[in-house]
Amino acid sequence: MLLADSEAEAAWRFALPCSDVCWGAKEAKMTKDIYKLSEERARGGAAGKRYTEFLRVPALSCGVYVLAVGAEDTQAPHGEDEIYYVVRGRARLRVTDAGGTREHSVGPGDVLFVAAHVEHKFFEVGEDIELLVFFAPAETG
Repeated sequence: MLLADSEAEAAWRFALPCSDVCWGAKEAKMTKDIYKLSEERARGGAAGKRYTEFLRVPALSCGVYVLAVGAEDTQAPHGEDEIYYVVRGRARLRVTDAGGTREHSVGPGDVLFVAAHVEHKFFEVGEDIELLVFFAPAETG
């Protein structure tokens, strides 16, 4: 029995164990159950990137952001809410919104929240800093 293209694709998807790949009901892109941060960091570093996205579904995207000692953070405000988790390193974070400008020292284990459209920059990077970054919904650019 021959299957139509969409039936064959659906059969193929469900033949794979979820530990290899998982598909969201409306996703066209694969996601994995587990990501090795060291592998994602190395992949981005090899490509010369500071930010490397490794997960994307409509409601969320996630990546690793690395700044070396003394690096300038050149990012612009995003259209999505953002959470940073500091994996390693130290820096300061400047956040400017309607309530004014605030500066914070950040280090391993800290969780930082930046609302959509809010200006923010890391500065005074005293130790190479590695940040796990979550955007909700998925980052649009």
